[in-house]
Amino acid sequence: MAASRRPTLADVAREVGVSAKTVSRVLNEDGPASAQTREQVLAAVAKLGFQPNLMARNIRVGGPDTTIGLVIPDLANPFFGAVARAIEDTVRERGLTLLMGSSADDPDRERALTDKFLARRVSILIVVPSVGAAHSHLKSHRTAGLPIVFLDRPGVGLPTDSIVSSNRAGAQEGVAHLIAHGHRRIGFVGDLPTKLYTRRERLAGYRAALQEADIPYDRALVANSHDQPGAEAATAQLLALADAPTALFAGNNIMALGIVAQLARSKRKDVAVVAFDDVSLAETLEPALTVVAQDPEELGRSAAATALARLDGDRSRARTITVPTRLIVRGSGEQRAPKP
Repeated sequence: MAASRRPTLADVAREVGVSAKTVSRVLNEDGPASAQTREQVLAAVAKLGFQPNLMARNIRVGGPDTTIGLVIPDLANPFFGAVARAIEDTVRERGLTLLMGSSADDPDRERALTDKFLARRVSILIVVPSVGAAHSHLKSHRTAGLPIVFLDRPGVGLPTDSIVSSNRAGAQEGVAHLIAHGHRRIGFVGDLPTKLYTRRERLAGYRAALQEADIPYDRALVANSHDQPGAEAATAQLLALADAPTALFAGNNIMALGIVAQLARSKRKDVAVVAFDDVSLAETLEPALTVVAQDPEELGRSAAATALARLDGDRSRARTITVPTRLIVRGSGEQRAPKP
């Protein structure tokens, strides 16, 4: 049995008995065609299941594709999944399709992905910048009118729109919440690399809360990791200190999962925990997890809305939009420090 193949423009033309150029004019609405011919072409398209090659057409005529390119660090992280879903929901109303790829927080891989998206002439480019990435190579595309938006973290070397969370203020609020419950030895488990924008901002918020409460900053209470097993090990390391912390602040959702897993394994229910980022099933934990919640849906909506406004002709100066966080009290962060 012969292998099936995708129907081509020539197949549609043969079915109707017209030239391929006539079929192209009908589908692209860029030339004269009678009502009867139009009806016959559309009927043949439906019958054969023909799908126009939009990328080839757009490259040929020099126009943009009907797609948006989104580069995120990790496809498996539920935070970025929620961001992507909000972007997709917003742009779908405009007939745009979301294309997504993972940089794995590698600047070279990020560059390769953005180059591929640019090659297919995406209508909008949204990027979560990798640590160490430079973005001056996008300047000519930005100048030519391509909407480029940085998401979650600002880019480097390109003045364009950025959508970020209130990382510093949120972390400061979360740590101040622990201090208000009597804790003075508060561990910080942060993401890697240490130059990561969100990690730096959240650590700055942690330090600001300590300073406001006249609590000295102790470098020994700061640990780092980039995955859940590493966060578990970092938690064990902090709890093994001679003057161990009575509370822990998780720098993101992955760190929070590692902290919770290690505390459960160690049967430690006496350590207060506040996490930056909400986590799945946080309310079912014992105690339920207190978090400084980001709003990934609003981050995605804001990124998409900003890009669409640029697509519609907004030429105002580049701006940074900060999406607020909120403290959700559930129990784990309200455990009081033991009396000395």
